[in-house]
Amino acid sequence: MTISQAVNSKVTSLNNLEERLQIQRLVEATKVVTSTAGRDVVKGLTHNPKYLPPYYFYDDQGSDLFEQICDLPEYYLTRTETAILQQYAGEIAQITGACELVELGSGSSTKTRILLDAYQKLGYLQCYLPIDVSAGMLENSARKLLQEYPSLQVHALAGTYEMALAQLPLKQSPSRMIGFIGSSLGNMATQECEAFFSQITNALQVGEYFLLGIDLQKPKEILEPAYNDRQGVTAAFNINMLEHLNRRFEGNFDTTQFEHWAFYNETAHQIEMHLRSMRSQTVQLKSLNLTVNFAPGETILTEISRKFNLNTIKQQLQSRGLVPIQTWTDTNQWFGLLLCQFQST
Repeated sequence: MTISQAVNSKVTSLNNLEERLQIQRLVEATKVVTSTAGRDVVKGLTHNPKYLPPYYFYDDQGSDLFEQICDLPEYYLTRTETAILQQYAGEIAQITGACELVELGSGSSTKTRILLDAYQKLGYLQCYLPIDVSAGMLENSARKLLQEYPSLQVHALAGTYEMALAQLPLKQSPSRMIGFIGSSLGNMATQECEAFFSQITNALQVGEYFLLGIDLQKPKEILEPAYNDRQGVTAAFNINMLEHLNRRFEGNFDTTQFEHWAFYNETAHQIEMHLRSMRSQTVQLKSLNLTVNFAPGETILTEISRKFNLNTIKQQLQSRGLVPIQTWTDTNQWFGLLLCQFQST
């Protein structure tokens, strides 16, 4: 091959990749998200006790830190769910058939490749719709996937779950499966779960699928180290939320004066993650016209991570028309993967 032919081949390959990639930036397409998010910050930081929406973890830096968390030895969730997917992805593909995959909170799409491989093996690989608030993470992971899967089309949506589910494009396959793996359902309170399930059913047609990963209830001796790793990556992830607020809302949080605090609430069956003020201090967020005072030891709740009872969540899903047709767990019963079919409410 001559140098000219090699250059032309590379250009053709790049053009083909661009033709197969579409990134829809929902956050930039509307100003509603920014204003609503700002109101959420004001509401949370003026509440007693203070809290912040977990949405603010996931700027590009936060998304990168979370990818590092997933590889930590203490963080059993990712490797346990990955093992379940590796064992049963082929069965999922056989049950759903030719099925367009929509993934909520896709991140780097590492576990997604297991599903894509299973669909490709059966000749079903067509279109993948990743959804994430980090446009940078979406674009980077999408370009890698397109190089690995030459027949794949990627239509990425950068925005919140609610926005993306309401604006899904017309499907290119006979059916659709919405995937919500990675145990992120645990970050939602009970009422938020109900609203979320309504968004899922509104986005599906009867007969289509919902794949859900959930972390199951287990002793705190297993749970707490997963959120208090020895390397301090989870602490950095938590603290980065304040850096994100500083950048986005002209804030002056001194991140050296807050510390990470996470523990398992055994009564509520949930991990609670906080940022704790190490002294009396005052913080301003200029673009929100907000001034916040902190007492020594006062906390901001940044995340809950609920741990589920498998039978209870199956009943909850079925009541919303999302009928569990197959359930898989690991040998320790630490994690559950549920494939549901929408059969109307």
